[in-house]
Amino acid sequence: VDISVSRITAWNSDALPIYEPGLDEVVKKCRGKNLFFSTDVEKHVSEADIVFVSVNTPTKTQGLGAGKAADLTYWESAARMIADVSKSNKIVVEKSTVPVKTAEAIEKILTHNSKGIDFQILSNPEFLAEGTAIQDLFNPDRVLIGGRETPEGQKAIAALRDVYAHWVPVDRIICSNLWSAELSKLAANAFLAQRISSVNAMSALCEATGADVSQVAHAVGKDTRIGPKFLNASVGFGGSCFQKDILNLVYICECNGLPEVANYWKQVIKINDYQKTRFVNRIVSSMFNTVSGKKIAILGFAFKKDTGDTRETPAIDVCKGLLGDKALLSIYDPQVNEEQIQRDLAMKKFDWDHPVHLQPMSPTSIKQVNVVWDAYAATKDAHGVCILTEWDEFKTLDYQRIYDNMQKPAFIFDGRNVVDEAKLRAIGFIVYSIGKPLDQWLKDMPAVA
Repeated sequence: VDISVSRITAWNSDALPIYEPGLDEVVKKCRGKNLFFSTDVEKHVSEADIVFVSVNTPTKTQGLGAGKAADLTYWESAARMIADVSKSNKIVVEKSTVPVKTAEAIEKILTHNSKGIDFQILSNPEFLAEGTAIQDLFNPDRVLIGGRETPEGQKAIAALRDVYAHWVPVDRIICSNLWSAELSKLAANAFLAQRISSVNAMSALCEATGADVSQVAHAVGKDTRIGPKFLNASVGFGGSCFQKDILNLVYICECNGLPEVANYWKQVIKINDYQKTRFVNRIVSSMFNTVSGKKIAILGFAFKKDTGDTRETPAIDVCKGLLGDKALLSIYDPQVNEEQIQRDLAMKKFDWDHPVHLQPMSPTSIKQVNVVWDAYAATKDAHGVCILTEWDEFKTLDYQRIYDNMQKPAFIFDGRNVVDEAKLRAIGFIVYSIGKPLDQWLKDMPAVA
């Protein structure tokens, strides 16, 4: 259920509101049988035994904890609505990413408005990764359920565990107390983001010393204690969770009098911001220190391949950096439309995480941005090409054709290390790949302005 009519209409149509490999098949197979989409929120909540709450939890932009703390406005109104319409006992499950101790706040709202109804709160954090969500759903590493350590709490945990046990082996269902479940989600995302920032910090050192970050990451990842995943150097991490969850973690640490711990996690975000800035500086300094009036092709706008999601995508900061230097951008992404790109480039930080109907209305489009539906149109007459998402199709483009149709010298800035730089150099491109030995051309250029 959702209050957004347009969203529910899309879920009931042939064009689902989000792109995720495998999602169409699941929805179309079950819709109308045991899966229904409705805007009659109150009716369905009052009839339910278990209510999953998956509302937005944006970062606060003003007031106490601005820029770090989670804004629980939507959560609170959902909890009050559940209390209002409930006529029978309910298990209320936190699915949104929430700060530790949210369950306690929600519990207070529900019990103070309960009219004698018993509410049990569970934390069941979401570990699906975009692009592989359906596979993660069918075959999860683990399912985590946190609840109160009371007989009623344990009974509620068992009820939810039985739902998952229909397809998840019971030994992969972890049960914990509420706070451990809430904190585990923030911790998991912080650890993953920290791995990306670690390899990205190394990529800057690799460029300075002539090492190759792919070779370094491969050698490091062979250590079974470290493992090979999340060690690809890139222009930076994105997505709806990493930055938000770390900021949340930082805020909780500060509130609990742990400034050293807060500073440790802050550094993960600082390195991510540094990586995006460094990438823009490389582009500008290689192109004779100015991109003003030059056409630059942006290949990929989503934060990673196999999703249309652009929340916190590094492409936003890279594009804004280039627009600040008056570049003309031509953007192509196979899954992101022009309206979304224009919204992202015009929106203020953190606005993206509010429900769509509460976001600023369609902003005036940015004149220096042209969104096209093919990589060849994007790169025609361009001075430089930036690859910002690792879509598979970017590996197999006809780069000779692209080179022939570009201004010379023709530059490629590979923010995802998807191209074969030796082949591209043989064609005639000046290539910058993150963390790889630098072209002679780039060696004398300052990496940081």
